[in-house]
Amino acid sequence: MSTLTGAVVLDRVSYAWPDGTPALDEVSGVFGSGRTGLVGRNGSGKTTLLHLIHGDLTPRGGTVTTRGDVALLPQRLTLDVARPVTELLGVAEILAALRAVENGDPSAHWFDIIGDDWDVQARAEAACADAGLPPDVLGRRVGELSGGEAVLAAITGIRLRGAPVTLLDEPTNNLDIDARRRLHDLVSRWRGALIVVSHDLALLEQMDETAELYDGALTTFGGPYSAWRAHLEDEQDAARQDERTAAQAAKREKRQRIEAETKLAHRAATGRKAEQEKRVPKIVARARKAAAEVSAGRLRTEVRDKESLARAAQDAAGRRIRSDDSIRIDLPDPDVPASRRLATVAGDEREWIIQGPERVALTGPNGSGKTTLIKRVVATAHTDRVAYLPQRLDGLDDAASAIANVAAVAPHVPDAELRNRLARFLLRGATAERPVRELSGGERFRVSLARMLLADPPPQLLVLDEPTNNLDLDTVDQLVDALAAYRGGVLVVSHDDAFVARLHPALRLELRDGRLTQM
Repeated sequence: MSTLTGAVVLDRVSYAWPDGTPALDEVSGVFGSGRTGLVGRNGSGKTTLLHLIHGDLTPRGGTVTTRGDVALLPQRLTLDVARPVTELLGVAEILAALRAVENGDPSAHWFDIIGDDWDVQARAEAACADAGLPPDVLGRRVGELSGGEAVLAAITGIRLRGAPVTLLDEPTNNLDIDARRRLHDLVSRWRGALIVVSHDLALLEQMDETAELYDGALTTFGGPYSAWRAHLEDEQDAARQDERTAAQAAKREKRQRIEAETKLAHRAATGRKAEQEKRVPKIVARARKAAAEVSAGRLRTEVRDKESLARAAQDAAGRRIRSDDSIRIDLPDPDVPASRRLATVAGDEREWIIQGPERVALTGPNGSGKTTLIKRVVATAHTDRVAYLPQRLDGLDDAASAIANVAAVAPHVPDAELRNRLARFLLRGATAERPVRELSGGERFRVSLARMLLADPPPQLLVLDEPTNNLDLDTVDQLVDALAAYRGGVLVVSHDDAFVARLHPALRLELRDGRLTQM
């Protein structure tokens, strides 16, 4: 058992999926009492690690030790649309007990549940108001909230509980600019141990430490994301230089070995010729030959050892160089004429036409109705070749595998071709066979995107609702490049200003207070 101390201690923690595929293998590390940003590429095991710390999953091997209760903001809470908001806040049971007492039930059971929390409703309402949630939020279900409002409600519940250890999995997903600022302010004042999985660079800059899960190992750096990234780049630059130096040394040692072998071969040939020509006595020739063979053996061993050491140094330096795979998003060419009317975005006062290969961005605060609006755009589009990627990614069959989900919309595509398509999205082998519910948010997004791209004929209009949620930075880059080359129309809803700017939209619309206006 590890003697390390911390708010969370991982000692050789391993976990495998039900089919036996390893997800984490003997991961060790310590999270302290401050704020830690947990980073890593999609599918590296960050969400799995959080669920192991929270206790939702049981390690196959090793131990997880936590100092006090653990609260978790899950990545996919917006998928549970029937869940009451009071459950997100963690006050459903106490509120039910209060209602029972108010209705005249004197059972001691209710009083045990309430404890000292007689003012819980007032505190919950005040905390929700502070988070900018609607006044009637306690009476709603998750499906009645926007994705951003659901996240804010869950974070508010975590604040109310005040657990010593808090885990936030992609907390800024779906949050508008104002909500992100409120969250950033909360994080700056957070007490206790806070572990945050996020691709929000501004949030990661607020961290005291940065931990990375990479290639089955957890490493921690004392500083925010930018400092860690600079350190990693310096480390990689040094590794690449060491690899070049080692490669040159290996090449030099190989050349010297060849030269040595050539000299030895020449000496041996000279000795054999002298013996054949009987220029020296036979006994002297044999003595010289024996001595030469001993000397040659020592020289061969020496030069080969040097070459072997040089190659080992080259291999060691090479192993320090990362060779990360990136997804390849190849959007099909729908060949849309510039004059082709694809869809109408209608407000109360005017409407806008998405025409030809046009990029349109829709922004607005949480709860303003953006998702409702784009669903209406999809339903009334002027083409039936529309591909819609919903914010909640709830169009997938959670019990089915990734490949089965894709095959459902492409029944005539051969299995081998389906697997090739998924492999380009880094969904290979056992990962493609696992139920979608076991995939990370980024992997789930890739399955949804693959379903869109297999449409035949290809879509003329892509409608994307918060497409950068759960995506690592490299995947966002790939998505931007693919959309830039796409020759169809694109309507995107996003709170990620940097992502929207990179798309260079021809039209930017904002939905605020029920009014749709052009920016």
